[in-house]
Amino acid sequence: MDNMTLDARMRNIVVMGASAGGVEALTVLFRHLPPDLPAAILVVLHIPAHTPSQLHRILARLTPMPVVVAEDGQALEAGTIYVASADRHLMLDEYGIRITRGPKECRVRPAIDVLFRSAAIVYGPRVTGARLSGALDDGTAGLWAIKDHGGRALVQEPAQAMYASMPESAIRHVDVDFVGPLETLAQQIAAMVKIPIESPVKVSVEKRHIIENQIATAGNGIRAGVMDLGKVSRYTCPDCHGVLVQIEEGSVIRFRCHTGHAFSLKTLIAEVNAAIDSGLWDTLRALEERMMLLRQMADISEKAGVPQGAERCRRLADDAENRLKPLRELVLDADFFGHDPET
Repeated sequence: MDNMTLDARMRNIVVMGASAGGVEALTVLFRHLPPDLPAAILVVLHIPAHTPSQLHRILARLTPMPVVVAEDGQALEAGTIYVASADRHLMLDEYGIRITRGPKECRVRPAIDVLFRSAAIVYGPRVTGARLSGALDDGTAGLWAIKDHGGRALVQEPAQAMYASMPESAIRHVDVDFVGPLETLAQQIAAMVKIPIESPVKVSVEKRHIIENQIATAGNGIRAGVMDLGKVSRYTCPDCHGVLVQIEEGSVIRFRCHTGHAFSLKTLIAEVNAAIDSGLWDTLRALEERMMLLRQMADISEKAGVPQGAERCRRLADDAENRLKPLRELVLDADFFGHDPET
């Protein structure tokens, strides 16, 4: 299919975000999208930084539309699908596509929030955001930004998602326009693209979104004005240990540090849990090494004819082993590291 020029009067910027279970969701969605959709479609799937994405190849088998890995400086064209690459944020500006290695948001790069927010800032009411399967609450803030700038928000039916947490979070916190199965979601996207934007439409761009967009682009949180985003919280950034600012948008609460790392409530507690887990295992390792060293010292003392020293070292080693038991039980306690309550 030949590429088409984007009509500035139409809702023809479609952004999609998915995490766990996202490949399966996107596969179904693209099978049901019209092959001649007059829109630019941009897709972020949360993937590990060290794993090259094969999503563009998967999607190319499902649609006649061109599917490309997004590159910095590309102009947007209707009838084209742009896919985020590993370890790079996919963003939009007034000239087209931006690819950056800005701070991680919700522990990932590329991040759904970065794409959704940047699209909302530049294209406002022309944007339709689709939130698909995924864990935790990634992408809720980005979908909020789309609605805040006059765009439309579509969400996969949680009961049909492989991982329902992300869709459920969107429904709970954002005034979504449609919730349904992927087949119907594809129909909604096709219908949205055909709806002209009501004229005149004047949506003011929120300052906080501009600041966060600048952080994702340039990575300098202090210079961008991160401390103006909200009040200083009681928490520190799990990535860099800087102070976290609390950002509130309706019922959405999230955090960003002066370096630029951003977290939702659920991703922040997930990072805190990871830090606790790592710290506990480090303590276990140190205690076990202490026990081994003390017993080695006991053997040396015994060979040297110093039984009192050997006895003392063995007593200290036994004491360390007894103290280690409750710590080991805590590390192995699945309930302690269980899922956080719904928010």
